[in-house]
Amino acid sequence: MDVTGDPPADALKIFFRHHRVAVGSQAFVSRLVEGTIKHLAEIDPLIRRHATNWTLERMAIVDRNILRLGAYELLHETQTPPKVVINEAVDLAKRFGAADSGKFVNGVLDSIHKTERVECP
Repeated sequence: MDVTGDPPADALKIFFRHHRVAVGSQAFVSRLVEGTIKHLAEIDPLIRRHATNWTLERMAIVDRNILRLGAYELLHETQTPPKVVINEAVDLAKRFGAADSGKFVNGVLDSIHKTERVECP
């Protein structure tokens, strides 16, 4: 979506057509993607503040979107423990990003978590 500009619903249809995702997980995946897109106006400035010496435009597309997804989860999917959110984001960055992507994602999301997260009661 970041590259093609496809709407979330179209991008998700294409993704589910080409990748095996358990039917029970598809709703969760869709909620994360749609929630991230819905909150980009909040998430992008947050990432900018915490990604010292980086602009969103200069970040690798993979890193930028893992950060967006992780930030959304930290702020809005608060039933998932922050440690789990950050670890999963780092794993994605290590698998799909560059050699230092895991460290970069970890640093930015950890900073966001420590300063921005509102804990659930």
